[in-house]
Parts: sequence; C-alpha cells; structure tokens
Amino acid sequence: MSKQDHAALADEFNKDEPRVDWHDQTLWFVREKRDKAAQKVPEWEWLRDTASKIKDNVLSNLSEYLTLFEEQAIRNGIVVHWAADAKAHNDIVYSLLKKHGIDRMVKSKSMLTEECHLNEYLKEQGIDVVDTDLGERVVQLAGEPPSHIVLPCIHKKKEEIGEIFHEHLGTPAGNADPQFLTHAARLHLREKFLTRRAALTGVNFAIAETGEFVVCTNEGNADMGAHLADIHIACMGIEKLIPQRKHLGIFLRLLTRSATGQPITTYSSHFKRPRPGQEMHIVIVDNGRSVQLGRKDFRNSLKCIRCAACFNTCPVYRRSGGHSYHTAVAGPIGSILSPNLDMKQYSDLPFASTLCGSCSNVCPVKIDIHEQLYKWRQVIVQEGYAPAGKKLAMKAMNWVLSNPSVYHTAGKAGRWFMLNAPFTVNNGLNPWWKGRDMPEVPRESFGQWYKKNRK
Repeated sequence: MSKQDHAALADEFNKDEPRVDWHDQTLWFVREKRDKAAQKVPEWEWLRDTASKIKDNVLSNLSEYLTLFEEQAIRNGIVVHWAADAKAHNDIVYSLLKKHGIDRMVKSKSMLTEECHLNEYLKEQGIDVVDTDLGERVVQLAGEPPSHIVLPCIHKKKEEIGEIFHEHLGTPAGNADPQFLTHAARLHLREKFLTRRAALTGVNFAIAETGEFVVCTNEGNADMGAHLADIHIACMGIEKLIPQRKHLGIFLRLLTRSATGQPITTYSSHFKRPRPGQEMHIVIVDNGRSVQLGRKDFRNSLKCIRCAACFNTCPVYRRSGGHSYHTAVAGPIGSILSPNLDMKQYSDLPFASTLCGSCSNVCPVKIDIHEQLYKWRQVIVQEGYAPAGKKLAMKAMNWVLSNPSVYHTAGKAGRWFMLNAPFTVNNGLNPWWKGRDMPEVPRESFGQWYKKNRK
C-alpha cells in the first residue's frame, strides 16, 4: 500500500485532466442509469426499508445466524472454515490447494480476497492465480489493484486495455475494438477454466435457513470456474448473511439496479451442495468485522451489499479515482470500513468527502454513510491520528469562532486581503484554491448586512 494520503494520490490522478473529466462523466452516467432503474419500481423505497431492516435483524442476531448457516451448510456437504483475520483466511485457502497438490487456480470477483491480499500471498507460495472477471483480469495484467468494486478497470480507456492485451495476450498492436478485445479475453480465459482444478468465488449472499450461497455475475465466469473445478472455495465476510431464501428477492432487486442500472444480474447462481466428486469449501471471515459490529456509530456499515452506488455518485471519488483511497474498498463506504481495520493507516479517508449526503441517498440498504464519515473524523482527531497541522488549524478556528470580536476582526481582514491582495490567498500554499475557483468576495459581512436591513 502507498504511504501517500488521499490528497497526494488524488493530485497525481488530477494531473491528467481529460481522464478526470471522462472518469467523472462515465460514473455519473452510471448513477443516472441507477436513478432511471429505481424510478421504474414503484415500491423502491419499501424495498430499501425492508432490506435495511432485514440487515438490522442479521446484525443483531449474527452469532445465531452464523451457527445456523454452518449447520445447514455442513448438512449439505459443504466444508466450513472460520478465519479470524486475513492471515488465517489466506492460510486456509493455501492449505486446501497444497493438500490437493494444486499450484494453479482461477478466481472470480471477490473484494474480500482483495482486502486480504490473497493474490499476493499465493504468488509468494508459488500459486498462479488468474482473475477471470474481465475488468479484474485487465488490472491484474497491468499489475494494479481494482479501482472500483463493480467496475474494476473503470479508470482505463479502451486504448490502454488494447496495449495491455497486446503486451500480455499477443493481440495486434493498436487494436482497441472492445468486441475484439473481449473475444481475445474469452479465448485466453477459456483455456484457464478448462485446465485449472481449483476455483475460488466470492459470496454475494449467504442464506442461513438453507446453508446455500449466491454469487452474482454478469459474465458467468464464477459458474465456469466453479462447475469445471474439482474444488470450489467460496470466501465470505460474516456480514453476508440473510435469514431466509424468501428475503433474497428483495436484495437481488436492489443490488444490480443500484450498481449498474440493470434490472438484475445476468447470472445469479445458487450453490448449495457440491456435485458428485467435487469438494466445496466456504471460508467465513471476520477480519475486523466483529470490532465494527461493536462500534455503535459504525455497525450499520456492515449492511453494505457492495453495489458501489455510493462510488458512482460521490463527487470526490469521481474526481480522484479509486486508487487514491489506497485500500481494497474505495469510495465513501471504504472510507468507513478501512479505519476500522487500521485507524492510523486510513485516518485520511473519512476526510475525503464533502459530506454532501448523496452517498446515503442512493444506498440501497440505507446506511447513514455521510454521518458515519463525520463521526469517524471526530474519532480520528480524539484518538490522535489527525495530522498536527490540521489539529492546530481546528484549535485556531475554534478559538476564532468562540470569540465574536476576534471573528468579526478576522472576517474584515480576510475580506480586505482577498479584495486588495488576492495573491495572499490564491496561491499554491492554499489546498482549497488548488482545485477550486475562489468565490467572489462580499463587500460586507452578513452581520453588517443584517444590521442595515433587519427593519
């Protein structure tokens, strides 16, 4: 992970202004598709309310649902493993591959494995892992992490993908036709599916009542891997549970409409038991989730169904890129989840927000995202993880705002300098000015205007 903070990494992304504009417009287009899809469902707000309450129930009774899911999964013939943290998760996956003498594996999209850095760990152990989601494969070949949890290579243009495929897959130089590149990827991945004995998938939803789990994809790559492999390993966070199968329809109607504006994913695949001759394993991972569950102000973040609607609407994410968040799950929800894992390393992320509330407005399970970002800021300052300069500035601001005479004097001085010596404010030392046009300076303060006009 980079040692630079979000602001510095966002500066790097913003050096390519045409890319920033394109990134911003593309994600806003996805946000608009989400709005149109939601408006076509009269009961949309009822679905959101219901999904939120179901998740409340799950989080309030998590241990019981986990126990029930384990019992039912074992009854179905699935081998259940428990992992307290990322290291335990990675060790379990590696031990299963080692037991079977497997050194090559296909993997479909799983943000949990990104969170645990599984690919890097397995590479160190001599295991070749191929990501089979098209976007994930692009960034894997490029040597990058995904920048978005649903659209992992959204920061790449087709011409760049053409160059990557030319270098790694041998496609003709200069060919950036999406249909051609997709076909090339299909041929490349088909051989991997047919020759790899192990497949790993994520889990979108796990049903406590039946012990089954559901994986949602648009490409069918999870199905190809799981159905052809001798061993299927599924990895899930403890929060992925829903109580009953009848609840699944609510979440499936919300998930893809929120993510991409589609009515439903192309493939919503149920895995309940291994086929004859196959092993099926599920690794249930905590990795800080129980700590988050115990944080009253932040436990609702565990409702997240990883739709990325908050990414697509966030004015900061759209203009700073996913890699600026230096964590597996970027965007507003990642800025809540990551400080729970490491408050010091991710102390910058809750400040990467305007607190406009758009993320909370689009969240399909009604997580109070912008409020949690604000609360994290308070915790980070109280715990001593805010930069010294920021703490001093806040103390100075507190002193100014607490003293009316100082406040009015500072206001007058500020207006004078901005009117008569604007270079004292409009310069590279002012981070606010770097990315914004400063507002027109008022000739008088609101207080002065109010005194003149209140009658």
